[in-house]
Amino acid sequence: MAAFARWRFFQCFFIIAYLKIKICYTFAMNLLNKIFAIYKPKGISSNSILYKIKREYKGEKVGHSGTLDPLAEGVLVVGVGRKATKKLGKISKNTKKTYLAEIELGINSTTDDNEGEKIRISNIKPKIAEIKNVLKKFKGTILQTPPMFSAIKINGKRAYQKARKKENFELNPREIKIYKIKLLEYDYPILKMEIICGSGTYIRAFARDIGKELETGAYLKNLVRTKVGKYSIKNVIEI
Repeated sequence: MAAFARWRFFQCFFIIAYLKIKICYTFAMNLLNKIFAIYKPKGISSNSILYKIKREYKGEKVGHSGTLDPLAEGVLVVGVGRKATKKLGKISKNTKKTYLAEIELGINSTTDDNEGEKIRISNIKPKIAEIKNVLKKFKGTILQTPPMFSAIKINGKRAYQKARKKENFELNPREIKIYKIKLLEYDYPILKMEIICGSGTYIRAFARDIGKELETGAYLKNLVRTKVGKYSIKNVIEI
């Protein structure tokens, strides 16, 4: 664990150093009072990117329309300036989001993604017809329980803080909407799919729940957000 922690520290250090150089170039453009899409790389938090932008636009409000987990990558919609950040809430709540997800069957994770401790659950190899039938259950308006390692507040404390301390608590299911699930590839134990969903959807929890339905266990191995409303991965600013 100590070696892993050191590796993560140096990984983040070099990514941040790289971002510092790239952001200086990117923000030679005037992005004040504008909303735009940035490509968030894997291995760094969404807030780390906001912090770098704030350094370029000192005194201005900077925000995003919805975070991406450190291990996820893709479209991060950012606003700079009070006029722009006021509009981010509407984008967050009223837009569809598109993801490319890679899910590994047979294993559960304590965080429901690749960061957590892995636990082998089953060696059962579901047939593709079984998987398609299970995926149908997740289309439409459904109830989803958020991951225990999430930023949801419980009595003023983040769920992930309580989970790290191994405190006992429960999260209530929330209503979400999944518009489309397209199975792209299945080569056991890996499932690859495209998901179009509404706000508040946790793709980590989606992967976990697929594993439960298949009775194999599952976790989210990789995730790329390709679209947030009109903001597409095809026209992001890379930093």
